[in-house]
Amino acid sequence: MSTTSQPICRKFVPVEQSEVTSISKHDGFKFRLVSYNILAQAYVKSSYFPHSPSPCLRWKARSQAILTVLKGLEADFLCLQEVDEYDTFYKKNMESLGYASIYIQRSGKKRDGCGIFYKQDNAELVMEEKIDYNDLVYLIEDGKTSSLDNVINFPVGGNKDESKAGSEQKDSQVDRGDPNDPRVRLKRDCVGTMAAFRLNPSCHHVIIASTHIYWDPEWADVKIAQAKYLLSRLAGFKMLVSEKFNCLPSIIVAGDFNSVPGDQVYQYLVSGSNLTGPETADDVPIPLSSVYAFTRGEPDFTNCTPGFTGTLDYIFFSPSGNIKPVSYLELPGSESSDISGGLPNDFHPSDHLPIGAEFEVQA
Repeated sequence: MSTTSQPICRKFVPVEQSEVTSISKHDGFKFRLVSYNILAQAYVKSSYFPHSPSPCLRWKARSQAILTVLKGLEADFLCLQEVDEYDTFYKKNMESLGYASIYIQRSGKKRDGCGIFYKQDNAELVMEEKIDYNDLVYLIEDGKTSSLDNVINFPVGGNKDESKAGSEQKDSQVDRGDPNDPRVRLKRDCVGTMAAFRLNPSCHHVIIASTHIYWDPEWADVKIAQAKYLLSRLAGFKMLVSEKFNCLPSIIVAGDFNSVPGDQVYQYLVSGSNLTGPETADDVPIPLSSVYAFTRGEPDFTNCTPGFTGTLDYIFFSPSGNIKPVSYLELPGSESSDISGGLPNDFHPSDHLPIGAEFEVQA
């Protein structure tokens, strides 16, 4: 990073009382959650980001800039994607800031993964599960489709009309095998992690998931299958947590979904409207709302490069009487000087922007 420029940490903006009525209740416990694709250093190549100043792509500068941003956000929970150097850098440095963490590395030869970092003083980890979307392959091979027919019943070949979401062509189809074979097609080495926490001092339980969905816009069928598997796993996890702790946990799902607002994955997650079939909202195991759509409208972009600028990152939550977003992390507009020319740059160490929300829990 330039010696004259510092990473930018934007502020959280309160939600208008008329939009979220629970903000007028001051007896609730609040916690802050941020989701951020921090851009794995393994993918930082000048050929991928020719528009970026060379100094800001170097690991020594980027790593410190990312830490500066994460510290400045002052979140209770950080859902991070494209985390590499976890054992050698992030784990110990985040511990020095008061965060414990859970992490899953991508399958195959991929070096990055997804993590949840949480303030140990504010939350107690009580249960966790890893999500490996390659398990969809094993479900097919084992014939275990009776309860997951909707998850793996997708049209081979994808949807060529899908919006061109995502510019990060960090996977290659070369030497993958026949893409028309579902066992090959579903093996994209994508992962996620989910955990149940007991919040202090409220004792309320919340389930938080961090995930990264496959990038290729022409493989919408795979992305839908992953989204369905995610909600299926979350529903089962919620049942386990509810039974073990005799509680009704809130749910927050955050990550890089590589899907623009209104496309198939987004519509499935928020309304169950899968455009490839007759599915209804009743078929979705967990109803979700997007924090930004709920509070101020989806941002114009969360990913910003010359090749693609659009919204790919989301924080979804289960709307209920127990949890409501009462503020959201501000994002730059298209005319903001700090995003001029595309990311990463001296002000933003990733090609993605962090998104966030403050939630209020009612007793």
